[in-house]
Amino acid sequence: MENRLMNKIKYIVLTCIIYVISGCSTSSLPPATLHQSKTVDVSSYKYLIGAGDTVNIFVWRNPEVSGTFKVRPDGMITTSLVEDIPVSGKTPTELARTIEEILSTYLRDPVVTVTVNDFVGPFGEQIRVIGEAAQPQAISYTQHMTLLDVMIRVGGLTEFADGNDAVLVRVENGQQKQYKILIEDLIKNGEISANVDVLPGDIIVIPETWF
Repeated sequence: MENRLMNKIKYIVLTCIIYVISGCSTSSLPPATLHQSKTVDVSSYKYLIGAGDTVNIFVWRNPEVSGTFKVRPDGMITTSLVEDIPVSGKTPTELARTIEEILSTYLRDPVVTVTVNDFVGPFGEQIRVIGEAAQPQAISYTQHMTLLDVMIRVGGLTEFADGNDAVLVRVENGQQKQYKILIEDLIKNGEISANVDVLPGDIIVIPETWF
């Protein structure tokens, strides 16, 4: 009984979130499709480094300044030569060129390679799933990721979820837009047409069913 009451409270809160975000009921939202106009060219998507990532910096012929570094919450790393290097929001290649420029003050013609472990990515690139997912969370975007990939990562729907009234919130060309997504049709009925594309920064809100 207590769990059911808590679920009802969560539903009320999520309903408020949906109305604040969308300003309308989900039934009036346009459906998401497999080929929405994108603000990101998925085919040329490049991973951006974010806080929490681990970056491996290799400086050719200079092992003393090479190493593995954790990106701090402020988006910077500290190396043996430079205390604060901004790295968040850069691709590994961009970071390598930045470090080469910084190290050129201390070394002659440095050659740097950067690789990334423990992928987290910038907050603005993460996909957030809230509401009646089994494991609501923020996950890092992967090239060509779809709604099905996201739902696998969050463990599917809870028994109280109204998956076919879920909302996908996306920023397109600087404007916030909302789309209706049919999660229940996708994962319970196998409707592949409901397996829409997701993009960096998407928010998926899954409400609780009234029944």
